[in-house]
Amino acid sequence: MDVKSKQQISSYIIASQEEEIKRIALDLHEGVGQNLYSILTGLQVVESGTKEPEMKNYLHEMTLLIEKTIQEIRLLSVELHPPALTTLGLLPAMKSYCKLYTSTFGILVDFKSTGEEKPIPERNRIAVFRVCQEAFMNIAKYADTSNVKINFVWKEDELTISIRDYGKGFQPEDFEQHSLGLEAMKERMLLTGGRCTISSKIGEGTQIKLSLPLMGD
Repeated sequence: MDVKSKQQISSYIIASQEEEIKRIALDLHEGVGQNLYSILTGLQVVESGTKEPEMKNYLHEMTLLIEKTIQEIRLLSVELHPPALTTLGLLPAMKSYCKLYTSTFGILVDFKSTGEEKPIPERNRIAVFRVCQEAFMNIAKYADTSNVKINFVWKEDELTISIRDYGKGFQPEDFEQHSLGLEAMKERMLLTGGRCTISSKIGEGTQIKLSLPLMGD
């Protein structure tokens, strides 16, 4: 099998996975989330009509738990497939994700974008978003840092993205423990016609650079 055929198969598999992820995200938000909201409303009605203090306290605790669960489902749904990625574009989706990331992991994100944002086909938007998402998750798992810098640079024919943490970094011989996720990142960018490069030094952190060719008007 030649390289082009392998890339076509990889592209098909990734596209199929993304469609399934989008469906699951929608089901979580509009199915499970809505059902839980209906249960919450019913419990609140019962709680308001209950006079016995112990039962009232119990019902109140249950409503708080369901509220927390609804919020977690909403966050998970957004993380799986941010609506902004389809409706507003890559930059708003990444800004929204960075806020979610900080609230989840307590890692501050210094987000910058220079140049004028250009339109990107949805398939490429998803690819870049997933690569950034994987990079951020790796930072949360391995970097042992409290801040991340991400910089978008928009040029006429290319978008470049730099993601930098100042965590503990890793050596080339430690690459294996990260290799599956890192190779997937490189593969996703390759399928867009772009590239992904990763450099890391012990004690100095890790830098990931992405480049994506942009179509002219």
